Amino acid sequence: MAMTHASDTQGGPVTLSKDGLPDWLAPVVHAAETVEPLQLSRFLPPADGAGRQSAVLILFGEGERGPELLLMERASSLRSHAGQPSFPGGALDPEDGDPKGDGPLRAALREAEEETGLDPSGVQLFGVLPKLYIPVSSFVVTPVLGWWRRPTPVGVVDPAETARVFTVPVADLTDPANRATTVHPSGHRGPAFLVESALVWGFTAGVIDKILHYSGWERPWDRAKQVPLDWRS
Repeated sequence: MAMTHASDTQGGPVTLSKDGLPDWLAPVVHAAETVEPLQLSRFLPPADGAGRQSAVLILFGEGERGPELLLMERASSLRSHAGQPSFPGGALDPEDGDPKGDGPLRAALREAEEETGLDPSGVQLFGVLPKLYIPVSSFVVTPVLGWWRRPTPVGVVDPAETARVFTVPVADLTDPANRATTVHPSGHRGPAFLVESALVWGFTAGVIDKILHYSGWERPWDRAKQVPLDWRS
């Protein structure tokens, strides 16, 4: 299969390729190919096709401390998910193409470029996870997996949307000392990560938690350790 190039995001085909991936990504590739939707979340897309199609880019790179993930923190002024760390991503635009085809791949790259300034030509897409559903926003989300083959500088593009862009070493995400369970005022409980002076929770933490688990990277952690979320979350 072909590599993904920046020009591909402007209407050409965007493909998935496992060629030349680092060996440490093999467990993630296997997990993506074998995981079932209900193993990822109990919130799955409505059977009637309702919901707004969207995509996120789960981008793995290699940093000074080994494998890492690219995350961003949403601006505190936004109406939904304000201040939350998240993967780059957003709703599909008409120009992204078929939501059932390569539309989510193109949307994930486009949104990542718009939000973090990364160069899509340095990103190799290698897999997708099953579509998931975020009930509070009615988003049907396709998690797109990428390898940052040629890293480029990233940062805040639009302060009205993004507070900061940062990478998190996978070693920090798997460190039991950085893991906790969040308790929402609604009573909902979910996994969380205390990394890079941020509390990663909600949809993003749930996906990271499952990737670590099904890739065999998870280390035993204290699920009784709780972090409350205030009413504004």
